[in-house]
Amino acid sequence: MYFFRTFLISETFSSERKTPMKILYTLLVLLFISLPVFAQERITDEEEARSIFEEMDERRNSIETETALMNMVITDSRGRTRSRTLQSWTKNEGDNSMSLIIFTDPGNVRGTGFLTISEDGDQNQRLYLPSVGRIQTIGASERGDRFMGSDFTYEDLGDQHPDDFEFEWLEIGETHYTIRATKPGSDQYAFVEFDIIKETFALETVRYFDDSETMIKRLEAEDFEQITDRFWSPVKMTMYDLREDRKTELTWSDREVNVAIDDWRFTERGLRRGI
Repeated sequence: MYFFRTFLISETFSSERKTPMKILYTLLVLLFISLPVFAQERITDEEEARSIFEEMDERRNSIETETALMNMVITDSRGRTRSRTLQSWTKNEGDNSMSLIIFTDPGNVRGTGFLTISEDGDQNQRLYLPSVGRIQTIGASERGDRFMGSDFTYEDLGDQHPDDFEFEWLEIGETHYTIRATKPGSDQYAFVEFDIIKETFALETVRYFDDSETMIKRLEAEDFEQITDRFWSPVKMTMYDLREDRKTELTWSDREVNVAIDDWRFTERGLRRGI
C-alpha cells in the first residue's frame, strides 16, 4: 500500500509529458503483475477441498491388498531409541478396509497384534496382548493413547475417511495443495492441515493443532515409490511429537500388492495367531 500511494503522488507532480493514457497503462501493468499473488490466496471452498482429499483417498484405496514388513524406531527426548519389527496385511473393498499389524521383534512385544476394520462408516480397533492372553477393544476414550509407546495414537493409525472431516479451506501452491480440516470426532486435535503433492495426489505432510492453534504434532512422509500407475506411497513416515520432543519413524520394505490374503487374517483368530 505504501508503494502504491508513493506511485500516485510522484505521478501527480511529475513532468506534464506523461499523459493520462501513460499513467493508466502503468496502473494496468501493476495490476497484472499482482495477479499471480492473488491466485495463491486461500480458497474457502469446502467442496473443492473435499474433492482433492477424496482423490487422494481413492488412489490410496485403489490397491486391493498389500503385505509388507515394517520397522519402527522410537526416539525419546534424550535421543534414546527402541526398535521394533512388524508384519502388516491390508485389504480394501470399496469404501471398506481392513488392516492387521503383528509385532515380530523384540521378544517382549512379539505376537502383539492390532486389527482395524472400517465398514459402512464405522471403525473397530482391537489390540491383542499375548502377555495377558486377551483381546482389548479400543474405545473412543482410548483413541488418543499412544500405540505401543510410539508417537502414533490409535486414532492416527485408523482409516482417515473424507466423511470424518469438515473441510475449511484450500490453498493451491506451485507443487502442493494444502487443506485445513476439522475432525469433529477427535478429542486430540482441533484441526489438521494436509499437504498433498499435486502431481501424484500423495500425502506428504500432516500438521496437527490443538485448541490454542498450536501445532502439537507433525507427520512427514518421504522417499515415495510408485506402487501402481496411479498410486505413490512413502517408504518412510516420521511422526514428531512437538510437545515432548520425541519422534517415531516407520519404514516399509518387501511390499507386495494385489496378492491373495485369506479373510481369516482379519478376524480374532488372525489377531491371536500372529505370523
